[in-house]
Amino acid sequence: MKTVSRVFNHEPNVRPETRAKVEAAAKALNYRPNPSARSLAGHRSYLIALAYDNPPGHYIMDLMSGVVDACETAHYSMMMRPVDYDSHSHVDVIAECVGQYAPDGILLVPPLTDDAALLARLAEAGTRLAFVSPLDAQARVGARMDERAAVRELMAHLVALGHRRIAHVKGRRDHGATEWRLAGYRDGLRAAGLAYDKSLVIPGEFSFESGSAALQALLALDAPPTAIFAANDDTAAGVMHAALARGLRVPDDLSVCGFDDQPMARQLWPSLTTVRQPVAAMGRIATEQLLLSIRDASAGTMVEVPYALSLRDSTGPVPTRAGRRR
Repeated sequence: MKTVSRVFNHEPNVRPETRAKVEAAAKALNYRPNPSARSLAGHRSYLIALAYDNPPGHYIMDLMSGVVDACETAHYSMMMRPVDYDSHSHVDVIAECVGQYAPDGILLVPPLTDDAALLARLAEAGTRLAFVSPLDAQARVGARMDERAAVRELMAHLVALGHRRIAHVKGRRDHGATEWRLAGYRDGLRAAGLAYDKSLVIPGEFSFESGSAALQALLALDAPPTAIFAANDDTAAGVMHAALARGLRVPDDLSVCGFDDQPMARQLWPSLTTVRQPVAAMGRIATEQLLLSIRDASAGTMVEVPYALSLRDSTGPVPTRAGRRR
């Protein structure tokens, strides 16, 4: 019976052939472990909490699908704990969740990943943590992508098309991705021998509305950009919508690119050039690493996942008559 328990708890020191036999027998019998019995016997809740602050719906749904996949494989349950980061009550809310439900671990999503007060509170409680895209390079367990390198490569694409006036619409001020993507933008300018022009960098909120507002500000410049890198696809969609309203053609008059590769990036017209971020895979991998650290405090690591550029129709050669973008 102990061997069966070790198999279902994904513990080490079980021979592969023995594990395969137990799993085959369980499948044939349609056996499912009893969560309450497992909790009592193992002094665990067999529950993982996903804590997040209202990111775009597509992002959290993709992330959740990966978390669920990893939890189901390990016979764990998942609970979602959305919080309002701007209300400054999120630390107490998540601490209350830990006290009430005693999850074996918590998966944190930006900007919660880098909140010092929250991390200190959870450390006091002895809660196992994993992180998705943390800004802190010392974060030990979770999954991240080299967003800075991805943007640098995206900038090289725009430069190769002849663009020299390239603007950037940033994300949320308190979000790690905002810093990485701005750094990648600056890296791309530097690699092309282009000066950083702060008038071409507009604050944003990772939202459609902030993209639309940013375009209005950029078109008011004496020398408007010929290309815009928006910090995510929602922002890029806002840029493209506002451009259309002004009678501009994408990419004939203005090239636009984003980040994330949401489904709508393929549905926009023209389709959006962007960076593919494998969010579901990141959720699954981060949860797998969290589960490893729950079983063994010295286990689990930070896994870097690959990115890819999705080059589509929203980017093209620099216009020959930039003046018509005014």
